[in-house]
This record gives sequence, structure tokens and C-alpha cells, in this order.
Amino acid sequence: MNLRILLTSTSFQETPGTHHKLLADTNWEIVCVAGPLCEADVLTNVGTIDGYICGDDVITRKVLLKAIPRLSVLSKYGIGVDKIDVDSCTELGIPVLFTPGVNHTTVAEHAFLLLLALEKNFLFHTDSTRAGGWQRKTGQELAGKTIGIIGLGRIGKEVAIRARAFGMNVIGCTPHWDERFATRHGISCATVLDELLSAADYIALHTSLTSETRSLIRAETIAKMKPGVIIINCARGEIVSTPDMVAALQTGRVRGYGTDVLDEEPPRSDHPLLHLPNCIVTPHIGSRTGESVQRQAVAAVTNLIRAMHGEPPLAQINPEVPVKNVANSTTTPSPLVRE
Repeated sequence: MNLRILLTSTSFQETPGTHHKLLADTNWEIVCVAGPLCEADVLTNVGTIDGYICGDDVITRKVLLKAIPRLSVLSKYGIGVDKIDVDSCTELGIPVLFTPGVNHTTVAEHAFLLLLALEKNFLFHTDSTRAGGWQRKTGQELAGKTIGIIGLGRIGKEVAIRARAFGMNVIGCTPHWDERFATRHGISCATVLDELLSAADYIALHTSLTSETRSLIRAETIAKMKPGVIIINCARGEIVSTPDMVAALQTGRVRGYGTDVLDEEPPRSDHPLLHLPNCIVTPHIGSRTGESVQRQAVAAVTNLIRAMHGEPPLAQINPEVPVKNVANSTTTPSPLVRE
């Protein structure tokens, strides 16, 4: 039986590692497309695929209706599923798999890359020396400053550990407080978000995108922060209101914004956050290291293979949806014909 698998993660495709052999050894037909894909592009690629390893593609109900009944498994390369209509997947009987616990180290490191680059005026100085100059600006130390971490999951905890190593004070605000971890690492609990906003010199966003966190950082919440705060975002672009952040950066109310994510990816050339001197944008590569890519990719492929054979995956967003042994079926269901 010749199963067809759609693969859209570019970091999966471009990074060498054992994940390529693991997928190739299935002897399934692999259709590689460079993502992330918008809805229209996903629509052109589904309908004749049995499994899907996706990055940050926009997978809507319209996409899913075209993909069934042939699509049997949706394996997310990564942990964020906010661009996937999970409710429709559940309704239509499509298991949604994901890979928690694979990228917390590298994303935490990336958060500090952004923070240090802003506080040490890194780009200004490297641009100066590369241009033959020797211009200098005075930076700031991290030691003794307070960082507020919104979301103390795996990544937020790794950021907290590194912040303590820098001699920083750490405040956390999270739905699920880990008292043992907080006590071990000397982290203070903000019972309400306003406590964190008013006390932090730096704010790091490591929460998932939900209806409650969408535009969490906006004019109203920025007004409660310390003047000159620096904000780091390695979560989702939509957690920050772009117009409000632009205004705050222009006035200096926010001294710097370092982000690995934007509200539109890839952004248009005139996206306002790309052209501000106190804003650093990286192209959603916080988890793109050789080590992390292999961990994510192996987990995504393992999830796919297990589910296609009717075996429990490593992690599933909608565990109420059963996986089916498609790999050992004698026939492949034909895509629905729609007029």
C-alpha cells in the first residue's frame, strides 16, 4: 500500500539527521513542500495525502473537509497548534499529534540572545565595526534586574533557570504554579498579572496563544509596566498588539522589543516592526538548532508512524480521537468527490 505523506516543515527538510532515514524507511511516498503554508496553499496540497507532518501551516475546517476521508493523521512538528482547527479535527476523527518537551532549551537560549542583543546594543556595534567605524553606546547589565516570565511551562522554566544564573530576580505568572520548582530556584509568584507588569524590568512571553492571551500585550497593559521596559517574545506574535507595540517603541515607553514571532509570517516588507531601531526580529528560528530540530523531527515522525499503525503516539492534543491502523490496510480510501 503506497501511503502519501505531506511534509511542510522547512527546518525538518533542511537539517541533516536521523529523522530523514526514519521517515524514508517507511517506504511511503513523501511529498515535500516548503512551509509555512497559508490556507490556499494547504488546500492545493491536500485531498490525496494520508498523513501530514506540518509546521505552522494554516489548517482550517475548509482544509480538513477537502483532506478527508483520506487524511488519517496530522502530526505537528512542534508544540503550538493555534493555527490548526483542532475542534474540527476532533469532530472529523483526525488525530492531532504534537511534540512537547523537545525545544525548551534552545528557545530559552534564544530569548536571552534577544535580551542581550538589546541591552548591549549588539546590532548597533556590529554594524559600526563592519562599516569600518568604532561607534559605541553604553549598555546595561542584566544582574540585579527583575525579569517577569509570563508562562512557566517547560520553556518558561528554562528561562527562569538561566535568569537566575545571570543574577536576576525572577517573577512568574502562570496558570499552573509549580511551588517546588519556584522554591528551588527562588522564583516569586505574581498571583495576578498586574503584579508582574509593574515590577519587571524585562518581560518574557512564554505562554500559548489562546482567546485570553491574544493581544495580552497592548496599550492598556503596557501602561502598567515600568517606563523603559524591554519585552521578549518567543511565543506567538499575536500575543502582542502590533500597533500598540509600535507606538510604545516610538515613544520609548517600551525601550526595546525582541521577538522571534510576528502576527504575520513571513511578514510583508513594510511590516512596522521590521524598521524600528529598538526592535529586533528574528524569523521564527528560536527552536532551529541541530539538536532541537532532530528531537522535534524524530518525535514528529515517530508520532506519525505509530499512529498510522494504530499504535499510541508520544503525545496527542485530542486523545479522545482513536488512531487507526492505516498502514496495514489493504486499500486506501479515495478522496471525496465534490462538485
